[in-house]
Amino acid sequence: MRKYQLIKVDTSALFVSDIHLSEDSPAVIDKFNGFLENHANKHDFLFILGDLFEYWIGDDANQFNSVVKTLQKLKTKIFFIPGNRDFLIGSDFLNNTNIKLLDDLTLIQLGNKETLILHGDTLCIDDKDYQEFRIKVRSDNWKAEFLSQTIENRLNICKDLREKSKEAQKNKNELILDVNEYEVKNLFRKLNYPSLMIHGHTHRPKRHKYSLDNHICERWVLNDWYDSGSYLAWKDNKLNSEVL
Repeated sequence: MRKYQLIKVDTSALFVSDIHLSEDSPAVIDKFNGFLENHANKHDFLFILGDLFEYWIGDDANQFNSVVKTLQKLKTKIFFIPGNRDFLIGSDFLNNTNIKLLDDLTLIQLGNKETLILHGDTLCIDDKDYQEFRIKVRSDNWKAEFLSQTIENRLNICKDLREKSKEAQKNKNELILDVNEYEVKNLFRKLNYPSLMIHGHTHRPKRHKYSLDNHICERWVLNDWYDSGSYLAWKDNKLNSEVL
Protein backbone atom coordinates (compact mmCIF):
# COMPACT_ATOMS: atom_id res chain seq x y z
CA MET A 1 0.00 0.00 0.00
CA ARG A 2 1.29 3.46 -0.90
CA LYS A 3 2.23 5.45 2.17
CA TYR A 4 2.00 8.92 0.63
CA GLN A 5 -0.69 10.65 -1.39
CA LEU A 6 -0.14 10.64 -5.16
CA ILE A 7 -1.31 13.74 -7.05
CA LYS A 8 -1.29 13.56 -10.85
CA VAL A 9 -0.06 16.56 -12.84
CA ASP A 10 -0.67 16.01 -16.54
CA THR A 11 -0.37 19.64 -17.61
CA SER A 12 1.81 22.35 -16.03
CA ALA A 13 2.96 23.20 -12.52
CA LEU A 14 5.20 25.62 -10.63
CA PHE A 15 7.21 24.95 -7.48
CA VAL A 16 8.43 27.57 -5.00
CA SER A 17 9.78 27.60 -1.50
CA ASP A 18 11.48 29.85 1.04
CA ILE A 19 9.77 33.06 -0.06
CA HIS A 20 10.11 34.30 3.53
CA LEU A 21 7.48 37.01 3.18
CA SER A 22 7.98 39.67 5.83
CA GLU A 23 6.19 42.90 6.55
CA ASP A 24 9.68 44.41 6.84
CA SER A 25 10.27 43.64 3.14
CA PRO A 26 7.33 45.04 1.14
CA ALA A 27 9.30 44.65 -2.12
CA VAL A 28 9.31 40.87 -1.72
CA ILE A 29 5.57 40.90 -1.03
CA ASP A 30 5.01 42.89 -4.21
CA LYS A 31 7.27 40.54 -6.15
CA PHE A 32 5.40 37.47 -4.91
CA ASN A 33 2.01 39.01 -5.66
CA GLY A 34 3.28 39.72 -9.17
CA PHE A 35 4.50 36.15 -9.49
CA LEU A 36 1.07 34.83 -8.51
CA GLU A 37 -0.80 37.08 -10.93
CA ASN A 38 1.57 36.88 -13.91
CA HIS A 39 3.05 33.39 -13.66
CA ALA A 40 1.22 31.03 -11.31
CA ASN A 41 -2.15 32.09 -12.69
CA LYS A 42 -1.13 30.72 -16.10
CA HIS A 43 -0.46 27.23 -14.76
CA ASP A 44 -2.76 24.55 -13.43
CA PHE A 45 -0.84 23.75 -10.26
CA LEU A 46 1.25 25.67 -7.76
CA PHE A 47 3.19 23.83 -5.07
CA ILE A 48 4.54 25.92 -2.18
CA LEU A 49 7.11 23.82 -0.33
CA GLY A 50 7.34 25.65 2.96
CA ASP A 51 8.54 28.93 4.44
CA LEU A 52 6.14 31.06 2.44
CA PHE A 53 6.36 33.44 5.41
CA GLU A 54 9.30 34.55 7.51
CA TYR A 55 7.16 33.57 10.48
CA TRP A 56 3.51 32.74 11.07
CA ILE A 57 2.20 33.40 14.55
CA GLY A 58 -1.34 32.14 14.04
CA ASP A 59 -4.28 32.60 11.69
CA ASP A 60 -5.87 35.09 14.08
CA ALA A 61 -3.03 37.59 13.56
CA ASN A 62 -4.45 38.60 10.15
CA GLN A 63 -1.05 38.90 8.51
CA PHE A 64 -0.23 39.60 4.85
CA ASN A 65 -3.71 40.59 3.70
CA SER A 66 -2.54 41.61 0.22
CA VAL A 67 -1.09 38.14 -0.38
CA VAL A 68 -4.27 36.52 0.90
CA LYS A 69 -6.36 38.59 -1.51
CA THR A 70 -4.13 37.65 -4.45
CA LEU A 71 -4.28 33.96 -3.54
CA GLN A 72 -8.07 34.14 -3.37
CA LYS A 73 -8.24 35.32 -6.98
CA LEU A 74 -6.15 32.51 -8.47
CA LYS A 75 -7.79 29.75 -10.48
CA THR A 76 -4.66 27.65 -10.01
CA LYS A 77 -4.81 24.62 -7.72
CA ILE A 78 -2.51 25.46 -4.82
CA PHE A 79 -0.86 22.93 -2.53
CA PHE A 80 1.22 23.73 0.53
CA ILE A 81 3.77 21.84 2.63
CA PRO A 82 4.62 23.62 5.91
CA GLY A 83 8.17 24.80 6.50
CA ASN A 84 10.07 25.45 9.69
CA ARG A 85 8.85 29.09 9.71
CA ASP A 86 5.16 28.65 8.93
CA PHE A 87 4.14 25.26 10.35
CA LEU A 88 1.51 27.07 12.46
CA ILE A 89 -0.60 27.91 9.41
CA GLY A 90 -4.05 26.59 10.23
CA SER A 91 -7.38 25.72 8.67
CA ASP A 92 -8.67 29.31 8.68
CA PHE A 93 -5.87 30.52 6.42
CA LEU A 94 -6.04 27.44 4.21
CA ASN A 95 -9.80 27.65 3.76
CA ASN A 96 -9.66 31.40 3.13
CA THR A 97 -7.12 30.97 0.33
CA ASN A 98 -8.36 27.64 -1.11
CA ILE A 99 -4.98 26.06 -0.42
CA LYS A 100 -4.76 22.33 0.21
CA LEU A 101 -2.35 21.16 2.90
CA LEU A 102 -0.01 18.28 2.08
CA ASP A 103 2.12 16.06 4.28
CA ASP A 104 5.82 16.82 4.45
CA LEU A 105 6.77 13.93 2.15
CA THR A 106 4.20 13.68 -0.60
CA LEU A 107 4.46 11.78 -3.85
CA ILE A 108 3.10 13.41 -6.97
CA GLN A 109 3.09 12.32 -10.59
CA LEU A 110 4.66 14.83 -13.01
CA GLY A 111 3.74 13.42 -16.40
CA ASN A 112 5.31 9.96 -16.25
CA LYS A 113 7.76 10.87 -13.48
CA GLU A 114 6.99 9.98 -9.89
CA THR A 115 8.19 12.90 -7.78
CA LEU A 116 8.75 13.32 -4.05
CA ILE A 117 8.15 16.81 -2.67
CA LEU A 118 9.04 18.02 0.84
CA HIS A 119 10.28 21.12 2.63
CA GLY A 120 13.74 19.66 3.15
CA ASP A 121 14.57 20.25 6.79
CA THR A 122 13.98 16.59 7.68
CA LEU A 123 16.94 15.71 5.46
CA CYS A 124 19.33 17.82 7.56
CA ILE A 125 19.82 15.12 10.19
CA ASP A 126 23.39 16.16 11.04
CA ASP A 127 22.03 19.30 12.71
CA LYS A 128 20.91 17.42 15.79
CA ASP A 129 20.08 20.55 17.81
CA TYR A 130 17.70 21.71 15.12
CA GLN A 131 16.04 18.30 14.80
CA GLU A 132 15.39 18.22 18.55
CA PHE A 133 13.98 21.74 18.38
CA ARG A 134 11.81 20.77 15.42
CA ILE A 135 10.24 17.90 17.37
CA LYS A 136 9.61 20.19 20.33
CA VAL A 137 7.84 23.02 18.49
CA ARG A 138 5.76 20.63 16.35
CA SER A 139 4.25 19.00 19.42
CA ASP A 140 0.58 19.67 20.16
CA ASN A 141 1.41 20.93 23.65
CA TRP A 142 3.95 23.50 22.44
CA LYS A 143 1.67 24.78 19.68
CA ALA A 144 -1.32 25.05 22.02
CA GLU A 145 0.74 26.95 24.62
CA PHE A 146 2.16 29.29 21.98
CA LEU A 147 -1.19 30.05 20.33
CA SER A 148 -2.82 30.73 23.70
CA GLN A 149 -0.61 33.80 24.22
CA THR A 150 -1.28 37.31 22.98
CA ILE A 151 -0.28 38.24 19.44
CA GLU A 152 2.36 40.62 20.82
CA ASN A 153 3.92 37.90 22.95
CA ARG A 154 3.91 35.45 20.05
CA LEU A 155 5.62 37.98 17.83
CA ASN A 156 8.32 38.62 20.43
CA ILE A 157 8.90 34.87 20.87
CA CYS A 158 9.34 34.43 17.11
CA LYS A 159 11.82 37.28 16.90
CA ASP A 160 13.77 35.91 19.86
CA LEU A 161 13.88 32.41 18.38
CA ARG A 162 15.03 33.83 15.05
CA GLU A 163 17.94 35.70 16.68
CA LYS A 164 18.97 32.62 18.62
CA SER A 165 18.87 30.58 15.41
CA LYS A 166 21.14 33.06 13.62
CA GLU A 167 23.65 32.95 16.45
CA ALA A 168 23.59 29.14 16.55
CA GLN A 169 24.21 28.88 12.80
CA LYS A 170 27.31 31.05 13.04
CA ASN A 171 29.00 28.35 15.11
CA LYS A 172 27.99 25.41 12.92
CA ASN A 173 29.88 23.85 10.05
CA GLU A 174 28.23 24.59 6.69
CA LEU A 175 28.00 20.87 5.97
CA ILE A 176 25.88 20.34 9.08
CA LEU A 177 23.34 22.83 7.78
CA ASP A 178 22.94 21.00 4.47
CA VAL A 179 21.14 17.73 3.76
CA ASN A 180 22.72 14.43 4.67
CA GLU A 181 23.41 12.60 1.40
CA TYR A 182 22.92 9.18 2.98
CA GLU A 183 19.50 10.28 4.19
CA VAL A 184 18.63 11.45 0.67
CA LYS A 185 19.66 8.14 -0.87
CA ASN A 186 17.85 6.13 1.80
CA LEU A 187 14.67 8.10 1.09
CA PHE A 188 14.94 7.41 -2.64
CA ARG A 189 15.33 3.72 -1.89
CA LYS A 190 12.57 3.64 0.71
CA LEU A 191 10.06 5.04 -1.78
CA ASN A 192 11.11 2.73 -4.60
CA TYR A 193 13.28 5.18 -6.51
CA PRO A 194 11.03 8.07 -7.60
CA SER A 195 12.52 9.86 -10.60
CA LEU A 196 12.55 13.27 -8.95
CA MET A 197 12.82 14.87 -5.52
CA ILE A 198 12.07 18.58 -5.07
CA HIS A 199 12.68 20.52 -1.84
CA GLY A 200 13.83 23.83 -0.41
CA HIS A 201 15.00 24.87 3.09
CA THR A 202 18.78 24.84 2.51
CA HIS A 203 18.82 27.86 0.15
CA ARG A 204 21.37 26.00 -2.00
CA PRO A 205 19.78 25.73 -5.45
CA LYS A 206 21.19 22.92 -7.53
CA ARG A 207 20.27 19.89 -9.60
CA HIS A 208 21.78 16.71 -8.16
CA LYS A 209 21.90 13.41 -10.04
CA TYR A 210 22.13 9.95 -8.45
CA SER A 211 22.66 6.45 -9.78
CA LEU A 212 21.13 4.14 -7.20
CA ASP A 213 20.89 0.40 -7.74
CA ASN A 214 20.49 0.82 -11.51
CA HIS A 215 17.98 3.67 -11.07
CA ILE A 216 18.63 7.26 -12.14
CA CYS A 217 17.17 9.81 -9.71
CA GLU A 218 17.39 13.61 -9.53
CA ARG A 219 17.13 16.00 -6.59
CA TRP A 220 16.22 19.62 -7.36
CA VAL A 221 16.81 22.20 -4.63
CA LEU A 222 14.77 25.42 -4.73
CA ASN A 223 16.32 28.78 -3.96
CA ASP A 224 15.12 31.38 -1.46
CA TRP A 225 13.65 34.76 -2.45
CA TYR A 226 15.90 37.03 -0.39
CA ASP A 227 17.73 38.30 -3.47
CA SER A 228 15.60 37.28 -6.45
CA GLY A 229 12.43 35.37 -7.14
CA SER A 230 13.02 31.87 -8.48
CA TYR A 231 10.91 28.81 -9.13
CA LEU A 232 10.79 25.48 -10.94
CA ALA A 233 8.43 25.10 -13.88
CA TRP A 234 7.07 21.77 -15.11
CA LYS A 235 5.82 22.03 -18.67
CA ASP A 236 5.94 19.80 -21.76
CA ASN A 237 7.23 16.98 -19.55
CA LYS A 238 10.32 18.96 -18.59
CA LEU A 239 11.45 20.57 -15.33
CA ASN A 240 13.28 23.89 -15.64
CA SER A 241 14.65 26.45 -13.20
CA GLU A 242 13.38 29.99 -13.80
CA VAL A 243 14.17 33.40 -12.27
CA LEU A 244 11.84 36.40 -12.26
